[in-house]
Amino acid sequence: MSRTFKVLVLCTGNSARSILGEMLFRHLGRGRIEAYSAGSKPGGAVNPVAIETLQKHGVPCAGARSKSWDEFAVASAPTLDFIFTVCGNAAQETCPVWPGHPATAHWAIPDPARVEPMAARRAAFEQAYQSLRQRIEAFLALPLESMSREEALAAARRIHTEE
Repeated sequence: MSRTFKVLVLCTGNSARSILGEMLFRHLGRGRIEAYSAGSKPGGAVNPVAIETLQKHGVPCAGARSKSWDEFAVASAPTLDFIFTVCGNAAQETCPVWPGHPATAHWAIPDPARVEPMAARRAAFEQAYQSLRQRIEAFLALPLESMSREEALAAARRIHTEE
C-alpha cells in the first residue's frame, strides 16, 4: 500500500516560487504527493508569469492562489510531512508550530518576480522552474516510503547542495 505525503512549499509572498513548487509537486507526484503552498506575507495574487511558465510546460495550475501559512498552522489543517522553504526570508522567519512537526528543508531559489525587463523576468521564471523541477524529481526518486523521517530530511537537504 502506497502512502501519500503532504508537502508545503513556503515563500514570503506565495506568488511565484512557492506556486511553481506546489504545482510541480502535484504534477510530478502523480498522487503520491499532496502539495500546498503558502506565504508568511502573501501578496494576494499569483504572479501571471508563474502561471504562464507552468502552462508552457503543460503543468496544470488550476486552483493556484496566494495564501497565508496561517491556513496550515491550525488544528484542522492537513498534517504535513515535509515543508520546503524556497526563499531566504521564509527560511529565516519564525514559523508557526506546524501540526505533526513536519521535516523542513531549505531549497533557495532566486526570486524571478523582481527581474526586469520582462524578457529577463520570463527567463528567470524558467530558471526557477527548471531548478525546482530538478529538485522535486530528485526528491520523488527517493524511496520515501521506506526511509525514516531523519533519512528523508537529510536526503532532501542534500538535494539542494548537490544541484
